[in-house]
Amino acid sequence: QVQLQESGPGLVKPSQTLSLTCTVSGGSITTNYYYWSWIRQPPGKGLEWMGAIAYSGSTYYSPSLKSRTSISRDTSKNQFTLQLSSVTPEDTAVYYCAGGGGTFPVDDDYWGQGTQVTVSS
Repeated sequence: QVQLQESGPGLVKPSQTLSLTCTVSGGSITTNYYYWSWIRQPPGKGLEWMGAIAYSGSTYYSPSLKSRTSISRDTSKNQFTLQLSSVTPEDTAVYYCAGGGGTFPVDDDYWGQGTQVTVSS
């Protein structure tokens, strides 16, 4: 069973860079045709897909966040990481990592439990 777990600071100051890591167990992030995403949900709003990294290492970003978002991976640790720069209070949200296989864009079959990130001074 594939399991995902987010980790990172719960509080980030405005203008700083938010950095979260997703650790995947029970499967490899390099498994062919699997894509690993970051998704967030601001308070009172719906889910927002932020971007993904493919099994090959290729990355895909939401156009609205592309200028501030970077997704990378460490295959030796079976982890992938989100960096969101120049954060504002509007970036306060529950951040999820997720994964799924197939033809991109995929349905995310596996989800982490989510981690609350608050942007505040």
